[in-house]
Amino acid sequence: MRVAVVGATGMVGNVMLTVLREQNFPITELIPVASEKSVGQEISFGSQLYKVVGLETAVTMKPDVAIFSAGGDTSLEWAPKFAEVGTYVIDNSSAWRMDPTKKLVVPEINGDVLTAEDMIIANPNCSTIQMVMVMAPLHKKYKIKRVIVSTYQSITGTGVKAVKQMENERAGIAGDMAYHYPIDKNCIPHCDTFLDNGYTKEEMKLMNEPKKILDPAIQVTATAVRVPVVGGHSEAVNIEFENDFDLAEVRKILHDTPGVTLKDDPTTNSYPMPKYAEAKDDVFVGRIRRDESNPNTLNLWIVADNLRKGAATNAVQIAQLLVKKGILKVESIA
Repeated sequence: MRVAVVGATGMVGNVMLTVLREQNFPITELIPVASEKSVGQEISFGSQLYKVVGLETAVTMKPDVAIFSAGGDTSLEWAPKFAEVGTYVIDNSSAWRMDPTKKLVVPEINGDVLTAEDMIIANPNCSTIQMVMVMAPLHKKYKIKRVIVSTYQSITGTGVKAVKQMENERAGIAGDMAYHYPIDKNCIPHCDTFLDNGYTKEEMKLMNEPKKILDPAIQVTATAVRVPVVGGHSEAVNIEFENDFDLAEVRKILHDTPGVTLKDDPTTNSYPMPKYAEAKDDVFVGRIRRDESNPNTLNLWIVADNLRKGAATNAVQIAQLLVKKGILKVESIA
């Protein structure tokens, strides 16, 4: 299968290459794609070297699937061009997520909605993915009414420039700033740009995307905060259900959910942390307890590597699902 990775030289693109290799995705030819300044660079994949090409060249190569992680503007312009030549596009930006004509997919939750007609498929926001992975089985059992989420988001969600800023600050070196303020020894309640309603784009993604993936009746409100962490995003989530629940049953449901790891034992100080979620594909959940201020309401703590399940892993899982459904036909590729 001919696979293009658009944004191959970026932080998420690098992880996508790692995940594709780990998952033994059936690649006969890798097409690494990046901006013009990176064209001609060589990328190692398995035992082979592949030269980075530009977007226009990549379209003419007609890959079977293209996984995008190159920003919303690039996706809006180029995803349709790939789709026109018969390439299935899995897009990691926010460009297509709320488009009513495009599917927003977490394979474990709503992968059944995909059809051969879905040439452009949206990958949800990283913070959304880990939250809905926990919400979905609980919604099925108890029916969620409302969610209040506060995030503690890794600087890797901003990119290499943010990681370098924190490293510089820790080393006492002056350098380029990814944020308006220092990030080391700080928390910045500002993820993405502010909108007219006072929320950031990141917060609105968390408020809108779960409704599209799970149920439009679910109400969500969010506060997103950037913290000096590299391992993954953490979320404090308060969920109000229509029906009451049993804590032991909640733990069993989550324990039995594929892609979710239960880590919830206060007696041994066992709970999810980004330090231990880093480089893992599962979503980790713990600190499960009843909200004693409101009936039928649950508090929990969710952590996941935002570059893996929050981005690259979920995108590759969508591609794997297309193969499994026979939409991407491996045997027909020369």
